[in-house]
Amino acid sequence: MIRRCIPWPDKCLRTPAAPVAAITDDIRALWADMIDTMEAMPGVGLAAPQIGVGLRLAVVDASETRGRAVRMANPQVLHASGQLRAHEEASPNLPGVSAVIRRPRAVTVRFLNAEGALEERDFVSLWATSVQHQIDHLEGRMYFDRLSRLKRDMLLRKARRG
Repeated sequence: MIRRCIPWPDKCLRTPAAPVAAITDDIRALWADMIDTMEAMPGVGLAAPQIGVGLRLAVVDASETRGRAVRMANPQVLHASGQLRAHEEASPNLPGVSAVIRRPRAVTVRFLNAEGALEERDFVSLWATSVQHQIDHLEGRMYFDRLSRLKRDMLLRKARRG
């Protein structure tokens, strides 16, 4: 089921999400809705707070063919490369604007997977960018928080003008 992405500046987008205690059928159903929503945008990732759910859940699929979504609960970056990669980022929570954000090109992330097992996985390039973008959402941050105050203010003004 495709869920509605809540509009900025909803409080849920600024509130750190709660940890997930266990992977249940309800969590798996929520992940399925998140994947449907991500595909409908279309996007390469989605975090639960973006649809108004304050849990540390994210999905990422930066594959060429799609259908390879990684389901993550409680994702945490263990290691980030020193090499940065610039990528144009946006959010369905604040449509019509985007900004180039520089993030580590590769990250190692620990998370609970769909089977409820702790997994560590390396992500590179667009996968790494998307995972980091989703973790920001889980911390109550938006991509534009990584901009200078001047650039952030300009972006938000442009978004308000529509």
